[in-house]
Amino acid sequence: MAETAAEDRGSPPDEAGDEVSLEGFTREELHGFLREMLLFRRFEESAEEAYAIGKIGGFCHLHIGQEAVALGFIQPLREDDYVISAYREHTQALAKGMDARKVMAELYGRADGCSGGKGGSMHLFDAEKGFLGGHGIVGAQVPLAAGVGWKIRYREEDRVCVCFLGDAAVNQGAFHEAMNMSAVWELPVIYVVENNEYGMGTHFGRVSTTEIVQRSCAYDIPGHVVNGQDVLEVMRRTRELLDRVRSGEGPQFVEARTYRFKGHSMSDPVAGTYRSREELERKQEHEDPIRILKDRLLQGDLLTQEELEAMDEEVRGEVEEAVRFADDSPFPDTAELYNDVYAQVNDHGRLFLDGRDG
Repeated sequence: MAETAAEDRGSPPDEAGDEVSLEGFTREELHGFLREMLLFRRFEESAEEAYAIGKIGGFCHLHIGQEAVALGFIQPLREDDYVISAYREHTQALAKGMDARKVMAELYGRADGCSGGKGGSMHLFDAEKGFLGGHGIVGAQVPLAAGVGWKIRYREEDRVCVCFLGDAAVNQGAFHEAMNMSAVWELPVIYVVENNEYGMGTHFGRVSTTEIVQRSCAYDIPGHVVNGQDVLEVMRRTRELLDRVRSGEGPQFVEARTYRFKGHSMSDPVAGTYRSREELERKQEHEDPIRILKDRLLQGDLLTQEELEAMDEEVRGEVEEAVRFADDSPFPDTAELYNDVYAQVNDHGRLFLDGRDG
């Protein structure tokens, strides 16, 4: 049976006597969470502007409205844990510790970008940070995550892989094959479906008669539902799931119910076609993850308006620096077009290609 999100419950103070200020999190931690989500939002807003004026080309999928999912599932990870995602991954890359300047430069297609300017918006990558990319093909990252999980198990490592996917990916065949293998091999992977209600312009209810959380039941993988707009609820659930996976309980499956405030991509209308303006405005007013956390802190006397404004100003400055860095970075040399295209063929492969395989 699928599990529902746990009731809010705080953790006890730590051994250092740190005062618990809101549902098990200290004031300093809460300020850090708010700052990170503000960074995500301002970064995405800047990317939106850059795309509109032609500095970013190709596809660009914004994560605005889903920031709590990125932070809530990634912040509790250890540095050596892995994250792999789809193409809406800018904020997830930032949450995993990637340099905002290099991420922005990659969006700009510049040589100093995290993928050398050749990956763009959908293919951010940083092996040192354990961020194994956005992937442009729907559902393609799911079997890759299973492969990472197998590597962890094979090498007997105490690590976890978090795999983000969209709601449309659960109808892909590769998703089901990966779920089956993950269950059989008890792989240390947490699969997080960001259910933002729409696969491009189609509501999930039009393509499925079952809820997303039920998709893992056939493989006996525990399913969970979490409010993806409440970063504290997401963090508590993530900590619990990480403990389960590290203790050997096998893969976990989460439906994070969230909502995107922008279109599927920059070329997609925000509202007025497949969703109404009224729906969007209602979601923005009542389910904005940044507003939800900000209001709780203000109401709990854990944040002042002056602190909020200073935090936002600092974040804006960081994003402006990322934009300057991207603008100043050169375009990749044309010779780079031929690098990193194919892996080097080993001796056995050469023999086969030469027709001398015996």
